[in-house]
Amino acid sequence: MHTPAPFPPAAAFAFAAFATFAPLPASAADALTVTIGSASPLSGAQAHLGRDTANGVRLAVDELNAKGVTIGGRKAHFVIAAEDDGADPRQGTAVAQKFCDAKVNGVVGHMNSGTAIPAARIYSDCDLPNLTPSATNPKLTQSGYKTSFRMMANDNELGAGLAALAADKLKFTRVAVIDDRTAYGQGVAEVFRKTALAKGIQIVAQEYTTDKATDFSAILTTIRGKSPDAIFYGGTDSQAGPMVRQLAQLGMDKVKLFGGDGICTSKLAELSGGAPTLANVVCAESGTAADLSPKVAEWKKRYEEKYPGEFQIYSPYAYDATMVLAAAMVKAGSADPAVYARELFNTHLDGITARIAFEPSGELKNPAMTLYRFDAGKKVALK
Repeated sequence: MHTPAPFPPAAAFAFAAFATFAPLPASAADALTVTIGSASPLSGAQAHLGRDTANGVRLAVDELNAKGVTIGGRKAHFVIAAEDDGADPRQGTAVAQKFCDAKVNGVVGHMNSGTAIPAARIYSDCDLPNLTPSATNPKLTQSGYKTSFRMMANDNELGAGLAALAADKLKFTRVAVIDDRTAYGQGVAEVFRKTALAKGIQIVAQEYTTDKATDFSAILTTIRGKSPDAIFYGGTDSQAGPMVRQLAQLGMDKVKLFGGDGICTSKLAELSGGAPTLANVVCAESGTAADLSPKVAEWKKRYEEKYPGEFQIYSPYAYDATMVLAAAMVKAGSADPAVYARELFNTHLDGITARIAFEPSGELKNPAMTLYRFDAGKKVALK
């Protein structure tokens, strides 16, 4: 159990809106409990990503409570309800229905596109705002639901950015594509493929796997015979790690491995077993890197102090999503989703990850993107 630290000055941006709306202190009897649902995989191969996501919500909740935020004249006490969706669509919709039935005040989730997309309909039916910190498939915001929002760039930005790097800067002409057949992996791989083709890159092979596989030797052997400059993998680090190892084992030590935010984690180094081919990985992530932004670096230090060794990738976006929900509640003077939801479309918040404002579709306006590589096992931004 960690005692919340005093609120640091560098994070004061998150509460600029609160100062205007904070009335005189409310009595304890008048306290308002605000429950933020967190939906991510807390078990299985992606549990490290899910825990990191939930930790981002927890850190925001602790800092909101330390600040003493008031909503509609009542002191708010924020709590997290963290649920395991197993990165499984059926489990994800069950979690969404549970949040609706429990009448939580807002949801940060789901982490995966495959769970976020079917859950979005359920949240729409019960008018419950849900802000995904990480699901990047464009279909999420193409449904027309007015309750779903995205905190980062979508696959159209990430996949296209990597294809542009391959063609324009690295001058690659032959690339293979593999995806894990999930909504996320298939979506980002397809954007990369289409953009790469438009830029004159030849797609020499297109292969498929699953998000449970660990042996890619047959796929990689087939691809090796096509002599690619690079492989794009649409999926997460739990498959990319073994894939990096097997590239080394097959002597494919000159082939770059590209991927989106799903493989762009600190844990990839561990999952790759220290293979030298880790140095060939190039990945894309929404937002600005800690080593390029003092604000992100300061926030990450606070996170590491509370959750040492658990940082992966999505916690800053989950933190910002929680702050966005809280700011909308304060501005509306209510934690009732039916009342504060409209304020989400008026969001203008200097977050950790971005200057946060939403398009009418729920997409983030003007999302930033950073490319990364791995140097001596550490993820570093490409300057």
